[in-house]
Amino acid sequence: MAPDPVTRGLKVYRVGGSVRDQLLGLPGQDRDWVVVGASSEMLSQRGFRQVGANFPVFLHPHTREEYALARTERKSAPGYLGFAVDSSAEVTLEQDLLRRDLTINAMACSADGRIIDPYGGQEDLRCKILRHVSAAFAEDPVRVLRVARFVARFAPLGFTVHPSTLRLMQGMVAAGEVDHLVAERVWQETCRALVEPAPVQFFCVLIECDALERIFPEIDALYGVPQTRRYHPEIDSGTHTMLVLEATRALSDEPEVLFAALVHDLGKALTPLAELPGHRGHEQRGLALIDALCERLRVPRRFRRLALLVCRNHLQMHHLERLRSRTVLRLLESLQAFRQVQRVEQFACVCEADTQGRGNSERLPYPQRQWLLQACQVAAAVDCAAVAAGQSGPKRIAAAITAARVAAIDRVRQQWVVPYSRTGS
Repeated sequence: MAPDPVTRGLKVYRVGGSVRDQLLGLPGQDRDWVVVGASSEMLSQRGFRQVGANFPVFLHPHTREEYALARTERKSAPGYLGFAVDSSAEVTLEQDLLRRDLTINAMACSADGRIIDPYGGQEDLRCKILRHVSAAFAEDPVRVLRVARFVARFAPLGFTVHPSTLRLMQGMVAAGEVDHLVAERVWQETCRALVEPAPVQFFCVLIECDALERIFPEIDALYGVPQTRRYHPEIDSGTHTMLVLEATRALSDEPEVLFAALVHDLGKALTPLAELPGHRGHEQRGLALIDALCERLRVPRRFRRLALLVCRNHLQMHHLERLRSRTVLRLLESLQAFRQVQRVEQFACVCEADTQGRGNSERLPYPQRQWLLQACQVAAAVDCAAVAAGQSGPKRIAAAITAARVAAIDRVRQQWVVPYSRTGS
């Protein structure tokens, strides 16, 4: 690779995830760089643009990759932003790497390809261990979420959290550090974890370090809530939620779909004790919990919309063959199916995963998914203009279009064959 004229004369090192993934033989990701012995003024004079006010991070004028001045951080207040930063030219590469979270992320690569690894990252890669670099790990509560996310990514490769790091995380939770996490960072890490290969492991780590109750009390509340054994051999509602999340990840990599799976049964935590292990009405009780969680974590609207639709309607979907054609049409309309066919597929995906997320190895067919898409297709194919031409007034036109769509759905419903009996939730 030809030398970069913008950085000529600077001590520049590639750092972090791209070095780790290179050593693991994984596909490359965005590259991050650290500059040693320079100042903000020097980078600005070369055309770099500083981003953010809290840390000395700059964008390369051509590649737009991030270049950060080597820095140290000293805890000055609780929470994610409570740090005093020193990015003077005297800060060394080793000092910069020391402030990083895990040893596997605390390596650098020089311009000539030499790996700088002062804290044993390569050995931990070989041993498949996620280990903190120093005791300063405990100063940043986001690292609890980051370690959980890395487990969700690397658990399929055999990586585990080192016991000393897990103890440190437990101590951070006990000290109340995670209570200072800002909503945006919680959501950012969660959203990224959902699309990792093993998202369930993210929540397993949070349980191990006692953080689930603090960060996701709505999900934590599901554990210990029983369900009817006939429909849920796994019994526990929290276990079922994780099985559904796992099944959904096997079907989709869309974060909206995975989030909807995660929260689809929150209402089961509110079932009156006298009604257990049944959960009649849990889909309605869950709506307020989803709203509260989304409000607290500032979850984007598209995530909330799909999650609420799944929560409200997943039992109807499971019994689609029992619904009247008019009810099927109302379900499609609630999904805005004739404008957003993708949402129908997303909704059906979570519902299918809900039936697969059971405590046994049985994977029953789920024809409801194809049925709903079929109903959507024939209803959308109705020639609304032709139907409206024979009517007068908005109400008559709307009623005629509805009748035509119901009739179209009714025709295809005659072909639906139920291969099994499915009840429960």
